[in-house]
Amino acid sequence: MIFIADGGSTKADWIIIDNKGSKSNYSTIGFNPFFYDTETVVKELNKKFVHEVPVNEASKVFFYGSGCSDALRKEILAKAFVQIFPNAEIHVEHDLLASARATCGDEPGIACILGTGSNSCLYDGIDEVDNVTNLGYLLGDEGSGTHLGKKLIRAYFYRELPKELEEAFDNKYNLGKRELLNRLYDGQRGNVYLASFARFMFEHKEHFYIKHIVARSFAEFIDRHVMKYEGHQTLPIHFVGSIAHYFSGVLKSLLAERNLTLGRIIKKPIDNLVQYHLDRDISYASK
Repeated sequence: MIFIADGGSTKADWIIIDNKGSKSNYSTIGFNPFFYDTETVVKELNKKFVHEVPVNEASKVFFYGSGCSDALRKEILAKAFVQIFPNAEIHVEHDLLASARATCGDEPGIACILGTGSNSCLYDGIDEVDNVTNLGYLLGDEGSGTHLGKKLIRAYFYRELPKELEEAFDNKYNLGKRELLNRLYDGQRGNVYLASFARFMFEHKEHFYIKHIVARSFAEFIDRHVMKYEGHQTLPIHFVGSIAHYFSGVLKSLLAERNLTLGRIIKKPIDNLVQYHLDRDISYASK
């Protein structure tokens, strides 16, 4: 039995493949190790899995997660998974590798994440070979839901939104400065809260002002990240994540303006990721 998961900052998608090749879907919160410790991850997984699935039968666990960018962060999750899946090989990898494997497969390319956060890497068909530094949501995350949320909130409080958007925002949120700052600075997941405002932007995505905000945010991501990679002029540029999916039209236009090659845009990498592993697992290859 194999457990494969793709985890963002907001939630994680899991697919479990049993010994006959049948698949089951589950979801949990996103276990970003910058925000969660081992004990919390164990508690959450116990609530979700221990009484629902035969965790003792797991032979392999592949978890690709946001924030799993170094050995220390990976170890936070690995220690939790060992407790939940005592008989399994545990593999914890960065979500960038998941995006690359899900979109590029065995071919070279540039893989990008535009979800709650953003990131990118140059992929040689086997592994990540370059990564323009991601500074997180306080300093970076260009093109992400968090970045879009910041731009929208600033425009609202600085009285820059067109009247019709300002009224729509008021009707939806009735948000004051005190509530905003309390949520941002007293909570533990300010990035997720900021990214939640991207839903409002999608609801008004045809408005010229929203298009302008999204285009500026995506342009920053492309110019500051994608165009720094060797071979970006010819390699396919792939995107995963809800923001890339819902605003794909803006992405296509910006890449075309820069004469860059658009690859795949997929909302969730999990299905492609599962196929990637099944194709390479001898015990499942013939099923």
